Amino acid sequence: MKVFQKVFAEIKSIGAVLVIFLFTCDVVAQNAADIVKKADDNMRGENSQAELLMITSRATWSREMAVKTWMKGSEFALILIQSPAKDKGIVFLKRGKEVWNWIPAIERVIKLPPSMMSQSWMGTDFTNDDLVKESSVVEDYEHTIIGDTIIQNKPCFIIQMIPKPETAVVWSKLVVCIDKKDFLELYTKFYDEDGRVVNIMNAYDIKEMDGRLIPTHFEMIPMDKKNQKTEIIYKRVIFNRTINNGFFTLNQMKHLN
Repeated sequence: MKVFQKVFAEIKSIGAVLVIFLFTCDVVAQNAADIVKKADDNMRGENSQAELLMITSRATWSREMAVKTWMKGSEFALILIQSPAKDKGIVFLKRGKEVWNWIPAIERVIKLPPSMMSQSWMGTDFTNDDLVKESSVVEDYEHTIIGDTIIQNKPCFIIQMIPKPETAVVWSKLVVCIDKKDFLELYTKFYDEDGRVVNIMNAYDIKEMDGRLIPTHFEMIPMDKKNQKTEIIYKRVIFNRTINNGFFTLNQMKHLN
């Protein structure tokens, strides 16, 4: 009887430890997902309108583009190129998982297939998916806190993001560093299918824009290309003004200015 009681007590102890372990894993996973969502929401708001400058730098030249964007949640986006003159009027539209490109020089709308999401956006170091965001960092990945670090004197979570099996995304893994206080994504590593780091993105120049604290300067640096990077500098952002879903249409693409 004493042996049986001892075994039963050990089983209860193991069961309790297992329950605690599973509960802890679930809480950590939930926290990681919440942290990523807060960082994503912080940069997007319910909707946003922005004016920004993109600077693409190479060893022997650089190019600037003035860009205007309209975003509504993770479902809708319009991106208008305002300069240089040769690219003026080019528009990208996202509705759900579908993405279109309007090219005024040939007066043609092109629907971008998923296979093009990994390609360079307008010759920059950002992909089509990085800018247009066909995939969602909140919905399409599993999130896990894997450590802590300090970036720009700010304590940060280190969060690993692995694509869900049923989703088709550009990157095989992301590792992001998010500020613990204000939920600002300050550093991101992008991995390919072979587990190699392809790009690193830094975010800094934190400023208040329309009452919201955000990084206003981003740089995407490819690891295998020396003296190359693309910067995004936010000049103006406004959040949570009403934008009707009907604004994000193929017809609207042709009349933006």
